[in-house]
Amino acid sequence: MTRFRDIFPAVAKPLIAMAHVPPLPGTPLYDEQRGVQGLIDNVKRDTEILLEGGFDAVLFCNEGDRPYQLHAGLEASAVMTRVVTECRPDDRPFGVDFLWDAQCALAIAVGTGAHFMREVVTGSWESDMGAWTPDAATLLRNRRSFGRDDLAIFANVTPEFASSTGSRTPASMARSTVVSSLADVILVSGPMAGSEPDVEVVAEVRAALDPAVPVLLNTGAKAATIAQYLKYADGCVVGSDLKRDGYTWNEVDAQRVARFIDAARSV
Repeated sequence: MTRFRDIFPAVAKPLIAMAHVPPLPGTPLYDEQRGVQGLIDNVKRDTEILLEGGFDAVLFCNEGDRPYQLHAGLEASAVMTRVVTECRPDDRPFGVDFLWDAQCALAIAVGTGAHFMREVVTGSWESDMGAWTPDAATLLRNRRSFGRDDLAIFANVTPEFASSTGSRTPASMARSTVVSSLADVILVSGPMAGSEPDVEVVAEVRAALDPAVPVLLNTGAKAATIAQYLKYADGCVVGSDLKRDGYTWNEVDAQRVARFIDAARSV
């Protein structure tokens, strides 16, 4: 698990902020009038507020691309790579995510020099996008082929908009995802973006793993409740609570950023 600590060597419980990219070209909600430069302007503004607010890292994601796909197009990979390249921080780590194509996320990570990527890499799921069977074996072999063994894999074992087709608990899935699929970090999510998981699930996943394996809260982090999750989680990823009115697809609100940072740092 050295990749995670190499990224965050001096931070006990890293706070990672989402930089949500508006809808990409070709998606139903894409703003053709603003174009790709409009995407960059939006993300750059949000990223600057998040960094000024004191987050330890930023995670770029194509959150606006509803309805999501399991297989990305070449144009999505190209545009996301451009947006991340133009908006990535110079003084802090950053990661990438692509909903829901892990191979595309890896390609963007390689193209932008990201420190980590977030994805669902194991399991079998019924989801809003249809039947879903990620392929960790191909992902990690491609990471090796691309010369990015330093790239940390943050693996979501309770993905949003989906449920497992099997009967294993999140704790047992987390164990096998680390042991057999070599994930660097385990993420625990709620049922949708902005929705929190049961704190008991986070506690069970944490208890099931070696203490050296980081477990992060992946959705639903809120200023009002973050203290109870950080009793068990080794950090968090947060997006919706930082937005105007707490709505996932709004712009980042500097006051909500300050409120969250104050709440989380005080734990």
